[in-house]
Amino acid sequence: MNKGKRYVKSLESFDKNASFELDNALENVLATSTAKFDETIELHVRLGVDGRNADQQVRGVVVLPNGTGKSVRVLVIAKGDKADEAQKAGADFVGAEDMVTKINGGWLDFDVCITTPDMMGVVGRIARILGPKGLMPNPKSGTVTTDVTKAINDVKAGKVEYRLDKTNNVHVIIGKKSFGKEKLAENFTTIMDAIVKAKPAAAKGQYIKSVTLASTMGPGVKVTYNI
Repeated sequence: MNKGKRYVKSLESFDKNASFELDNALENVLATSTAKFDETIELHVRLGVDGRNADQQVRGVVVLPNGTGKSVRVLVIAKGDKADEAQKAGADFVGAEDMVTKINGGWLDFDVCITTPDMMGVVGRIARILGPKGLMPNPKSGTVTTDVTKAINDVKAGKVEYRLDKTNNVHVIIGKKSFGKEKLAENFTTIMDAIVKAKPAAAKGQYIKSVTLASTMGPGVKVTYNI
């Protein structure tokens, strides 16, 4: 695959085979984030687990101290008092069966879906649509709950979910270029602490295999990380 001139030039500014302490790694990421928009900074962690085994799954949620920098559109599927509560808490969209019908029709203009336990049967009808897109509500991620106000507030404040993919990697947003090095470092530390604490008891050997940071359009920068 051909790389753009900006990308190639970015690679020349640091040793792509070297691993850097967090402070220097972030400096390289920010220096190579040269697009004309506020690029997202992403964290990629390769773990020494085997996700094919149920007892080696890694998944959780964490609220970033400085948020994600993204405007999150929240859909709440609920009825009665809980629907009213969701409206007051600032949900962008609130509904019940009408929202399920809308989603079945192709509407997906939201980033997070929250629902109450009593509505899971209804939401289950669209699991085949929401699941592949990572939008299916789940108790483990705090998106199936009776406390819809807290769920909405957490999401709006910068709650992110981390989970193992099929190649035993975790990919998480840690903020925007405009955050600056200090805020990005705080978010990085918060997420890495959570991933380390989520280490499965069945995992053997080296848990954190590699840690890489990258901006939306920039190259990956390896981070030295020891536990």
